[in-house]
Amino acid sequence: MDALTALLTRTSVPRVTGPVPSEEALQAMFAAALRAPDHGQLRPWRFLRIEGESLQRLADLFGAAAQADKPALSPEDVESARGKALRAPLVIVSIARVVETPKVPVQEQDMATACATHAMLVAAHAQGIGAVWRTGPFAVHPVVRAGLGLAANERVIAFLYVGQPTGPLRTPQPLAIDDYVQSW
Repeated sequence: MDALTALLTRTSVPRVTGPVPSEEALQAMFAAALRAPDHGQLRPWRFLRIEGESLQRLADLFGAAAQADKPALSPEDVESARGKALRAPLVIVSIARVVETPKVPVQEQDMATACATHAMLVAAHAQGIGAVWRTGPFAVHPVVRAGLGLAANERVIAFLYVGQPTGPLRTPQPLAIDDYVQSW
């Protein structure tokens, strides 16, 4: 698939299954991420691959975070929180690793990491891989942050759920460019 087609047809694929994409496909996704805009060449990102038994550890973190917020949470609600980690055979945690510098604001470093994350989504789509970007309260929860080993200067930008698409892909609806672009 050519680049423009990938950009114009990419959609989120929230329902995926195994197997985990090939190592070659994943390396292409990570290589695409590393081409994101990066003022100062700070490379303010890192990525955690969570698959196999590590998904159970992530599920345990999500369950613990939910219980930390509501100690009397029902077992069903704990399982629901845990299940969020188990929706794909691979979860890639996209992490902004902020470097203190007067030349590149923190916000720009977060955006660079978001661009790297988007590049992974487009690269996945171009290879026929299903992926969806999720955040939610676990992305900022102190229990999850600690469990993932985040440093004080790091934050989760996204959880990418990655796998083989189940069912037909959604066709993106065309948008009117003039609704979003004006001359100044």
